[in-house]
Amino acid sequence: MDLGLHGKRALVSGSTAGIGFATARALAAEGALVTVNGRTQARVDWAVDVLMGEFPGATIKGITADLARREGCETLIGMLPEVDVLVNNLGIFEQKPFDQIPDEDWARFFETNVLSGVRLSRHYMKGMRSRNWGRIVFVSSESALQIPNEMIHYGMTKTAQLAVARGLAEILSGTGVTVNSVLPGPTASEGVVEFVAQMAQTRGVDVTTVEQDFFTTARPSSVIQRFATPDEVAAMITYVCGVPASATTGAALRVDGGVVRSIA
Repeated sequence: MDLGLHGKRALVSGSTAGIGFATARALAAEGALVTVNGRTQARVDWAVDVLMGEFPGATIKGITADLARREGCETLIGMLPEVDVLVNNLGIFEQKPFDQIPDEDWARFFETNVLSGVRLSRHYMKGMRSRNWGRIVFVSSESALQIPNEMIHYGMTKTAQLAVARGLAEILSGTGVTVNSVLPGPTASEGVVEFVAQMAQTRGVDVTTVEQDFFTTARPSSVIQRFATPDEVAAMITYVCGVPASATTGAALRVDGGVVRSIA
């Protein structure tokens, strides 16, 4: 299927690894002009080099900026004033008991996971509306619907993203700009893979055993009973960025392996 993204300018925040990098790769494969973003020059250069190696004729560039800070967003916007496709992928997570989460952590999570996307969307939606075409995608999580009690501050930010995305979709009603959220479930991102490997080493078992135990105890409602791959999540994100998805807006689209027990 041709998604009609050839020549479209796309920005994926937090795209030097995991779902963000997989999405940048999928957009590049569709012929989009892709900008990757990360906090360190080394990681950004690595991502650009890998993508250019895979797609020699593509236009790939990188911008190093910490989008968890207002100044970082301003830096990026100054270097990239217009885009047609914005994927708000940047996000952090950690497990911490509720009574041990200080105010500073609540603020840090909100600033990184929510305000980064708010700031970028607020700027780029203006150009999209004037051109009467654009795509904004917030990469949320199944944790937006099933708040994990081991990281409530993370779940809160994922729910907030759904509210922002739905509100923006309604603001842009009647235009060619769509705004959606994509909700991955447990995914084998770089951080998760490292965590599972550490758990396996600590327990003296193999990685497969740790994964099976996780889905037996922590996510028993999963239908696929495994971690999704970043590419599987990126496929959904890339589709809703495309022209054929023009009737999909204001939606929260689950790529959660069936973890959320809901038919809607």
